[in-house]
Amino acid sequence: MADIKMAADMNDYFNKKKSQNNFGGGGGSGGTPNMPNMNFNFGGAKAGALYVIIGLVILLFIAKPFVIIEEGERGILSTNGKYSDQALLPGLHFIIPLIQKVYKVDTRVRIINYNSRLESGNAIEREGITYKPPITVLDKTGLPVNIELTVQYRLNAEYAAQTISNWGFSWEEKIINPVVRDVVRNVIGKYDAEKLPQLRNTIAAEIEEGIEENIKKLKNQPVILQSVQLRDIGLPPKVKEQIERVQLAKQEVQKAEQEVARARQEALRKAAEAKGIADKARIEAQGKADAMTIEAKARAKANIEIAKSLTKPLLQLEQIKVQSEFNKALKTNKDAKIFLTPGGSTPNIWVDMKETKKQSSIR
Repeated sequence: MADIKMAADMNDYFNKKKSQNNFGGGGGSGGTPNMPNMNFNFGGAKAGALYVIIGLVILLFIAKPFVIIEEGERGILSTNGKYSDQALLPGLHFIIPLIQKVYKVDTRVRIINYNSRLESGNAIEREGITYKPPITVLDKTGLPVNIELTVQYRLNAEYAAQTISNWGFSWEEKIINPVVRDVVRNVIGKYDAEKLPQLRNTIAAEIEEGIEENIKKLKNQPVILQSVQLRDIGLPPKVKEQIERVQLAKQEVQKAEQEVARARQEALRKAAEAKGIADKARIEAQGKADAMTIEAKARAKANIEIAKSLTKPLLQLEQIKVQSEFNKALKTNKDAKIFLTPGGSTPNIWVDMKETKKQSSIR
């Protein structure tokens, strides 16, 4: 009986201990920690304020009562569908949600390329650049011509709000494209297709001046034109062939002119060479003649000097010498005859009578 009572007491002890551990009656190191008693009930006023704040935050997040305008943009403020007269400058701007709305427009430089590589009739736009097919117009004679242009322009930021109010957000298609096409049509229509390549610079200047003049005529000048570049003039195949034939003919003419020029230069060279040879011969002949003249004059002068030196006694002496020679000859040939010149001056004439065919003159 004592054992049964001890077991009952032990059982009651452990049950009591377990009850204390589960309900916070005291916990040991291995027991479960006591849980605090929390009350989540708020007062009515506090809960309402909290709900209002949360609702306002959600409303502000959804309505977004502010807008940020980046540099290179302008904001067009619309209040109940009516645009403001002044555009919003770059920066932070607050608006009234559901009543006001801001539309952003780009005021940076934009480009339209009228390019023949775009086969489809629809324009392609990316990163501020619009690609369109070339502008097809008629020349003076009615032949079709394709003009490729690059037009650089930008929205006039000062009158951006008025431009959007008057022209809408598709202002480029209403202003730039019609003006460009109209000016190109008028300029190209004044010339023949085959003359267009030669007048390229003139045509480019006329197109740019015409586009700028027409845009400046618009109220408030909605667009500022930066530049217009004429890229290419696409001519009909027949006109291209005609121009090529003309170019070939011109090249042949130029080649012939060059040949004529070379022949003329060669003729001038040969003429100059012949003239040089003739001048040389004439100079040489003149030199020889001058030399002969000088020599003749010298001889004449010498003869004059010799004549002056031939005195009468000298001549008599010379006659005596000749007569002495004749006397010696007569000793050998007695048939010889001597003819003395009048006055006894030399030369005398010796005639050998033995040989009548042989005559000699002794000076």
